[in-house]
Amino acid sequence: MTFEEARAQFPVLERLAYLNAGTNGPLARSTTAAIVDAVENDARDGRSGMEWFERVLALRDEARRGLAAVIGVAPELLALTDSTSRGCTIAIAGLGLTAEDEVVVTDQEHFGLLGPAHASGARVVVTAADEDAILAAVTPRTRLIATSHVLWTTGRKLELERLRDTGVPLLVDGAQSSGAIPVDASGFDFYTISPQKWLCGPDQTGGLYVRDPERLPVTLPSLLAASSYEPTGAFVPKDGASRFDSGWTSVPALSGLVAALATHPEWRYTRSAEMAARCRELLDGIVDVVTPPGHSTLVSFRPAGNPTELVAQLHELDVVVRELPGRNLIRAAVGWWTSEDDLQRLVSAL
Repeated sequence: MTFEEARAQFPVLERLAYLNAGTNGPLARSTTAAIVDAVENDARDGRSGMEWFERVLALRDEARRGLAAVIGVAPELLALTDSTSRGCTIAIAGLGLTAEDEVVVTDQEHFGLLGPAHASGARVVVTAADEDAILAAVTPRTRLIATSHVLWTTGRKLELERLRDTGVPLLVDGAQSSGAIPVDASGFDFYTISPQKWLCGPDQTGGLYVRDPERLPVTLPSLLAASSYEPTGAFVPKDGASRFDSGWTSVPALSGLVAALATHPEWRYTRSAEMAARCRELLDGIVDVVTPPGHSTLVSFRPAGNPTELVAQLHELDVVVRELPGRNLIRAAVGWWTSEDDLQRLVSAL
């Protein structure tokens, strides 16, 4: 598949310089067609019967295998969720933390991770988003290190291998890494996926890798958690990470996710990195770029004027980027589908 053929899958790119996959990726024609077909089938044939239910289970299996492949883990170790936030909640709640425990997080985390950490009841230790600072914050009371692989603010990529060597369980928010850069999550304890971003999937889909499902109690069971249960409420969890599936995912969402996973060319990571470097090169000297070179597919910069007004002005010129509220930053999210023309339009608009 050539770049032109791959890019042509996304109708939004015919009109917009769409640089916001860090929030929501572009939707391909095949993805939207799969969603529409599933809705029409459900409307026509109903949502019941053994054939329909078996189709749902087959779609779940296919989606699980596809997401697991993105981060290099075994499918049986991946739970299907509805978001990265849900994945973080499932992992943290299962640890059974108390006020005597500590969770180390950075000051650059999304609330989708920070919220569950604070709700856990543990003492949350906030440190700088730097490997040395995180390691220095670990104490004998630390029960979890929770951080992003790629920071949603500055686009900096953390060296997670250094954190793994502490022996403390590591929860990784993979919202800005999975599908954007090569990932092998098999060495971490927990790793989340947000398919609606870099995988260009539908909303309310997600994944959570759990390295050792048998050691994490099911504290937020959905109807899909049990292989069997009693009227008393006692239940036998399913094998593997499927016991942590966060609930029912609609057939249209599953169909769209499976279709989206098939849209990405083999050369996606190489081109994404090249275009992010090109974006940084073009912006350097025009604005204050804060993303370190070679770290991710996010390029964050500090504008000279009001970021809210500038983002709105750029949108009027059909250039879509995102303001990071309260941080005086604007973020361009560069994917494998990004063209030189997209980047030139951003520069010209600035």
